[in-house]
Amino acid sequence: MVLKRLVALLAVGTLMASLVVAQTAQAHRKFGSEVTPHLSATQHPEGLAHFCNTNGVNCTEPFQTWGEFPWFKHAEKHSPITEYIGHDEPAVLFYSDKAGSGNENKYVFKLPKDPPKRPRTDGSGGTDSFQLHPAFWFGMAMCDNQGGPNPGVKPGDPTPQTVKCKPDSNSNIFLSQNPNSPKYIGLHPGVAFMEMQFYPPGWVPWPPGIGCTARQWCAALNIDTFQFNDNLGTVNNTDCINQAGVEPVNFAFITKNGKSTADANPLSPNRFTPVKGKDYLMGSGDRVKLHMFDTTKGFTVKLHDLSRGTTGSMKASVKNGFGKLKYDPNASSCQLLPSAYHPAYSTSTPHTIVPDAAHSYNVAYSDEIGHFEYCKRVKLSDLTCAKGSDTDNNLVDQDDDYCLPGFISLLVKINGCFGSPLVDGDFDGASYGHNWPGSVSSRAADRKLHTTPIKFSSPTFRGGKNYGRVAFEADLPRIEGSDIVFNAPPCQRHVDTDPNPGAHCVNPPPGAAFYPFYTTTKMHGHCIFQEGGKYLKATHKFGGSSKTEFGKMFVSTYPDTGFTTINLLENFRRILPNNPCKNRF
Repeated sequence: MVLKRLVALLAVGTLMASLVVAQTAQAHRKFGSEVTPHLSATQHPEGLAHFCNTNGVNCTEPFQTWGEFPWFKHAEKHSPITEYIGHDEPAVLFYSDKAGSGNENKYVFKLPKDPPKRPRTDGSGGTDSFQLHPAFWFGMAMCDNQGGPNPGVKPGDPTPQTVKCKPDSNSNIFLSQNPNSPKYIGLHPGVAFMEMQFYPPGWVPWPPGIGCTARQWCAALNIDTFQFNDNLGTVNNTDCINQAGVEPVNFAFITKNGKSTADANPLSPNRFTPVKGKDYLMGSGDRVKLHMFDTTKGFTVKLHDLSRGTTGSMKASVKNGFGKLKYDPNASSCQLLPSAYHPAYSTSTPHTIVPDAAHSYNVAYSDEIGHFEYCKRVKLSDLTCAKGSDTDNNLVDQDDDYCLPGFISLLVKINGCFGSPLVDGDFDGASYGHNWPGSVSSRAADRKLHTTPIKFSSPTFRGGKNYGRVAFEADLPRIEGSDIVFNAPPCQRHVDTDPNPGAHCVNPPPGAAFYPFYTTTKMHGHCIFQEGGKYLKATHKFGGSSKTEFGKMFVSTYPDTGFTTINLLENFRRILPNNPCKNRF
């Protein structure tokens, strides 16, 4: 009986994991117009149910919630859909107006070690990395003409796409709010977002979980494209939606020989399954050097484990099965366009944006938090929590969803919920407690119960050049909206329509006992960023709290249907006047 349940669970998990990747990256916005989107005869509502909405560790958050899209509302009337709303991603942004800063990075980072005390289902044990974050990543914008905000438009249509994304070029910067301008934001060349993601060991493996082995870290190259025409209000055809969702993802594990173990494109069913002996693995506590750069055959990632002397790589090339889905809303079948990927910009500044993303960055480091809550008993029939944990007074909350049982874990045999839709709606899970390194004053308790911090350098580019400025950004206003918060008044983030924009948009989020932030320290003589709390030994604490570090909210402008723009409060952001952590690698 247990075996049958496990087989059934893994079958469900495979589908969910195919969307894990369709989600670590960025959140949706609000339609201000009454334009009715075009839904062709082939786009029956049931076809719109397959989104980045389950186990979506790897998607980039569009700036709107699904429920704010006209086509989504139309679909909801005909079939139940779980809304995807975005991730909680505290990030460090890197700015430079020097050529090459937007398409090449070198980092050195150190993977965390889990504490000696194992986690327990009642929350009384230690807290491992998989409970704090299913992934962390290093990001960069990529060209993709099949992505928003204006994909797939043919000559004679209202918004002919006359400008294609030119790789490695600032000619792709379109920021005008004037729809008559040739640089109108709604005519922005299509841009995807790359996240070089790292996955912790010890819990439920891919798929349906997020790890590769019991004790070693693995990594994957993700490139996520939001296929929506902001000007016309149209999504891709039903066949593409059913097979890959509205945010298709290219995904390839980093391998020892640089060859993908399965085609990376969004229609490839096996790309989320690790292959023993071929995937590149790293040890907890290892120091790793990361180099990301463009080549004629595709954007390339190389990893060198300085602690073990091993290397791994991956190239976003046609040879490795990378490809784009042709944006054609009227087509009856989904067409794959084998394609290499290349960076979208030459530099990394506040102007080098991904137009449909909640976050404002190009080159950045980000953590992926808010994805784990304890559960005493998992209901295997629908992967919900049948009985809450002691940490929730044995109650089951509405975000206790997509739950996995500890009996299929690789090492730590505890149940847990990733959350529906993958964010902790009352901010009471492991990510929002004093479970981070440096979050408690007792060093003995810290060593016993908490992981060591993730440590990473400020990147360099073009032979060791440093970024001139650094910013801290958290998309808390986005995830504190009415589509996720259920225990507090929601953030009024719609600048154009809410009665009191900015009200109830808070840092830390409502219900959170703690929110992690970044400080700097030294590692092997180099300046390094680290993530955790104020009790970490640090050279710069940037105010010593998340509220001080991430700063004030700012307004982001997005294209909307009918050649209009909307203004939203999506992030807290604080731009420093310099880079306090320069190095040369």
